[in-house]
Amino acid sequence: MSEPLTVPSFLAANVARLLPAAREGRLGHLRRGIEKEGLRVDAQGRIAQTPHPYAFGSKLTHPHITTDYSEALLEYITPVYSEPREALAFLGDLQAFSYRYLDDEWIWPASMPARLNGNDSVVIADYGNSNSGIMKHVYRKGLDVRYGRIMQAIAGVHYNVSLPDSMWKVLQAFEGQESTSLNDYRSARYFGLIRNFRRHSWLLLYLFGASPAIDKSFLPSGNVPEKLKTLDDETYYAPYATTLRMSDLGYQNKVQEQLKICFNSLSNYVNTLRHAISSPWPDYEKLGVNVDGEWRQLNANILQIENEYYSDIRPKRVAKYNETPSQALEARGVEYIEVRCLDLNPFDPLGVTETQIRFIDAFLMWCLLSESPWISDEECDRLDDNRRFVVERGRDPALVLTRDGKATSVREWGEQIFTEMTEVATLLDAMEDGSPHAEAIAALAPSLQDSSLTLSAQLLKRLEQENVSLNELMLSLAKEQGEQLRHQPMMRARESLLDQLVETSHQQQHDIEEADQESFDAFLADYFASARENRALTPLHREESS
Repeated sequence: MSEPLTVPSFLAANVARLLPAAREGRLGHLRRGIEKEGLRVDAQGRIAQTPHPYAFGSKLTHPHITTDYSEALLEYITPVYSEPREALAFLGDLQAFSYRYLDDEWIWPASMPARLNGNDSVVIADYGNSNSGIMKHVYRKGLDVRYGRIMQAIAGVHYNVSLPDSMWKVLQAFEGQESTSLNDYRSARYFGLIRNFRRHSWLLLYLFGASPAIDKSFLPSGNVPEKLKTLDDETYYAPYATTLRMSDLGYQNKVQEQLKICFNSLSNYVNTLRHAISSPWPDYEKLGVNVDGEWRQLNANILQIENEYYSDIRPKRVAKYNETPSQALEARGVEYIEVRCLDLNPFDPLGVTETQIRFIDAFLMWCLLSESPWISDEECDRLDDNRRFVVERGRDPALVLTRDGKATSVREWGEQIFTEMTEVATLLDAMEDGSPHAEAIAALAPSLQDSSLTLSAQLLKRLEQENVSLNELMLSLAKEQGEQLRHQPMMRARESLLDQLVETSHQQQHDIEEADQESFDAFLADYFASARENRALTPLHREESS
């Protein structure tokens, strides 16, 4: 008979300290923002070859509707809200607005791409003639020559979360850290959260991974990994996979693996990134940077810019004009964290549900309030192994992970985390009407006992039951969800705002292009000269392209 699961005393003490303040309304609420990517496809489920619609506004300057890598990869960005439903409602309105102007095109509901026709079918986004726009385009050309465009057609959800200052001040007082500046204290605690996230993010991949299959056009013929099986003439799948998007088929880079960023401190993180954006890499040097007057990449370094570093979580700070992300972090500390490991939920028109958001909130608070020692190089390797195992065969009943040097099953370890998260949900729900966090944990708990309830298993089940290819199923869902969004009513004020932003964003792009006087070569040289400097005490810098 197994021993009952208990909550560690360190975590229990932290929750007990905070509960009175939560009940008195002194902690404030988490603040959240959502970024959702979605590939535009044609009526046959092929990646769209049309440019980003002019009626959406300028992708260079629009604050809420832009593109990620390609012309076809839409990116929706919500404002920051303290209520998840408000963020989701805004996200829904952005997509409803888009569907007004999509002519026989649809927004793909899956993370792995629709039908492709080789590398060139993924058209690199064009941001206009300003120096900042050209930089964004050349950066993407660099991604092409380094990794290929097909990888850049993958979509996901990025979830941005911050704790209010009121909560940080209560925590700081409880821990007797008043002599430390709030910025330094907050940054150190955010990095503690990130380390625990790295240790346990496999749980989110297991629960929310939704890409166990890919269209065959994603891979060159004759280059199919052994882990993939043939489902039908058009589809490959991995029987126990959770998220091929997060596997070596997706956003992975072996050159970057040498960086060994395990998020032990802000200075370590910033210095490692600085090293990467200033250190040449021989293979990239062979590609050339500016060849016969044509820019192929921004530079030949390990990273062209900091945003090229792929990670399932990032510490973030809104950068000021002419300031790089690391300079912003160094100057004012961590402001929020960005969770980047979420597949699109293909069964929901928004790509993410409130239940998922509430669960992730509880998970992040659990990461924050639990003990979080620094990660050694040896542990860093073990964490990468655990993550890879869950990505490739997370639903395999025989799978074991390594926890504190011992083998453990996904179910056993997951149940311990769920038990501890329930304690944290009590704290979060003390600030809410009802118990949405506890309900989210309860709703997802059965997935640990029965892996067939996970999103990845549900997708494979639909493919089998309906006897269709991945492309056919996703196109059917895209059209169904598109019709739902197309007829979704919008608040009049928000409708008016989005209409106005179309005109405003195009005018802003025009003004930026008119104001540019220096050459792109001079602009880029100035940018990287600034990026190499420690600019922590200098407030005004150019906003970084990404």
